Amino acid sequence: MSEHIQLSIALCRIGFYTCIQKLCCKAPPPARPEYDVVCIGLSGAGKTSLLSRLCNEISDGTIPTTGAETVKKYWSRYYQGSQGVVFVLNSAASDEEMEAARSELHLAMQHPQLCTLPFLILANHQDSPAARSVSEIQKYFELQPLNRGKRWILAGTTTNNMEAVRESFSQLISLLEEKERMLEGLQTK
Repeated sequence: MSEHIQLSIALCRIGFYTCIQKLCCKAPPPARPEYDVVCIGLSGAGKTSLLSRLCNEISDGTIPTTGAETVKKYWSRYYQGSQGVVFVLNSAASDEEMEAARSELHLAMQHPQLCTLPFLILANHQDSPAARSVSEIQKYFELQPLNRGKRWILAGTTTNNMEAVRESFSQLISLLEEKERMLEGLQTK
């Protein structure tokens, strides 16, 4: 199932920044852009767990979304207005599940509403002994040929290393800012 999230520019530091701003500054803080990002991936990939941990929510006992296969046909309803995509895959999945994830990622990257958007691809469950490495996944998913004009990041993740997840989201934010600057430059010409 897809989760719709909004990211702010300083995902992890906003609370600290706001506190310091109130203590030392009289001017209101500068406006921070917000981005609409859609999060998709097959059942069991860890979307809910990663997002819950990222938001400092308790994720113990998270179970895969029921009926996920029937919900998948509605993913495109979440795409409208999105500015970026987070695709989560289970790097320890069976060959059959990896092929399904590969197919879904390729479909998403070629979807008319998503094909120009930055992608953050999270190879989750890297702490599993059966996990494929990030380089194996990049090769298996044939991401290099898809690179023609597309901006994507592939990162290994686990819910036990949220600092790496935050860094991956920071990289996505950089891609979103870059795209925004590029669009602004085109509009001023």
